[in-house]
Amino acid sequence: MKITTETILAMKARGEKIAALTAYDYPMTKLLDEAGVPLLLVGDSLGMVVLGYPDTTPVTMAEMEHHVRAAARAQPHALLGADLPFQSYETVANAVENAGRLAAAGAEFVKAEGGREILPQLKAIVAAGIPFCGHLGMLPQHVLEEGGYHIKGKKEAEHQALLEDAMALAEAGAFAIVLELVTPPVAKEISARISVPTIGIGSGPDCDGQILVTHDLTGSFPWFTPRFVKPRANCAAEIKSAVAAWRAAIAAPAK
Repeated sequence: MKITTETILAMKARGEKIAALTAYDYPMTKLLDEAGVPLLLVGDSLGMVVLGYPDTTPVTMAEMEHHVRAAARAQPHALLGADLPFQSYETVANAVENAGRLAAAGAEFVKAEGGREILPQLKAIVAAGIPFCGHLGMLPQHVLEEGGYHIKGKKEAEHQALLEDAMALAEAGAFAIVLELVTPPVAKEISARISVPTIGIGSGPDCDGQILVTHDLTGSFPWFTPRFVKPRANCAAEIKSAVAAWRAAIAAPAK
């Protein structure tokens, strides 16, 4: 059965935890879908783990469209979304235009970073018939101006701002909100206070769901692993071992 935004909302209502992972191409999307992951995101994190950028800010709309098209060709049962990349939703007009481009490429929802300051963009995207997922807490597209990745919500002003932003996004029509590096007590409070699901990443166990970069989960990007991630495999080592065994086999003298 095809997963929709209504399916994700119903999971929160039932108290069923929502598993979400990133997918950037056809085979990984197909594998994750076959594993039963209900929510897949073509995240702009592909800039780092696929394209080799130092952060997400250089990722372009053309690159996002390319990867969305690849993932969409897997025709997943999962709900497949995509990030609006850096500076692609500065105005209402370009937010709607770029959300439409991602939808045309195969995204079934779009995600953008920010709170009350992007409410006009959110409302316009939803009015255009494209589901919207919010993103609060640590905002990767702002990493340069913030000077790194920091846990949010420790200060009371941040706590209140996060809560008010989450409530505003939900009221404006977001079907879910990602909470990244939000201190767990604040993430728990937000999850209890809003009607739409919260999807945590590094924000404790009390969100309505969890999302990870698949490369972090599978140990496929060994050069950096976030502190909050416990890899469940070591695919990088397996690949190197397989290649070494193959090289040894072709170098061995014929019998």
